Amino acid sequence: MSLPNLSLLYALDALLKEESIAGAAARQGVSASAMSRSIAQLRDLLGDQLLVRAGADFVLTQRALNMRDEVARLVSEAEMLLRSPQELRPETMTRRFVVSAGEGFVETYGADLITRVTAEAPNVRLNFVSKVDASGTDLRHGKVDVEIGVIADHTAPEIRTRALYRDHFVGVVRDGHRLLQNGGTVSLESLLAERHVALQRGGVSMGPVDQVLAAHNLERDIAVTVSCFSTALSIARRSDLVAAVPERSTRGLRTGLQVFNLPMKWPKVTVSMMWHPRRDGEAENQWLRDLLYDVCGTT
Repeated sequence: MSLPNLSLLYALDALLKEESIAGAAARQGVSASAMSRSIAQLRDLLGDQLLVRAGADFVLTQRALNMRDEVARLVSEAEMLLRSPQELRPETMTRRFVVSAGEGFVETYGADLITRVTAEAPNVRLNFVSKVDASGTDLRHGKVDVEIGVIADHTAPEIRTRALYRDHFVGVVRDGHRLLQNGGTVSLESLLAERHVALQRGGVSMGPVDQVLAAHNLERDIAVTVSCFSTALSIARRSDLVAAVPERSTRGLRTGLQVFNLPMKWPKVTVSMMWHPRRDGEAENQWLRDLLYDVCGTT
């Protein structure tokens, strides 16, 4: 079954508004003969004359009158859909954004982000949710607007990304820990002599620190694995276990802990924001991404 010519909807709207073929032609900027051909097609399609003679004048049929408001609404909605996007005005925007991020990121940057949002878009709300995985599934399904984290090997290939900042790992221990009794410099030998709390996500317990050690046939004595950095830091704060955490992403979580540089050369990680291509052309999402970069990003 062939679909109807949707351009006829505009001709119908003009006829219902003007109640004359000549008036509809003038409204559409076409010739009277061209409009007459469109009206003939509409009459065949709808099985109704639409416009009939009443003495010296013409009037709309009852069916035409009944559909006038609905046709006008459809045309208006179509024009709004196809119209070029208007300039975004954050001060009038009403929206709740869902941002997936680790607790360290929220603890470090959450207050600054909320301050900026309140100043620029007071009717916008942020909903921070925990990261479940790094595959981009929640972005793909529209459950999350923007995700913050390290791009993983299994991140969906269509996901758009923009780097926010580079981070590096540091060691942390409780105040007064024996590891720092020799002036704060920690040797590889003394580090590996301690027991550690490590992060395990998605069934993978070998993070960047352990990968570097493994390349030198070394490994930590991991006493316990946890699912988030805040838990690792909490355990280190209340025990003699050592934790290795990203420096910048955990600044807001390290109260009461001593920080030291790890021996050996450790790789840096890039923390990025990620979004689905469906959000690329959305002005509101672009505003959120720009705000995130202004508050958290560095070159």
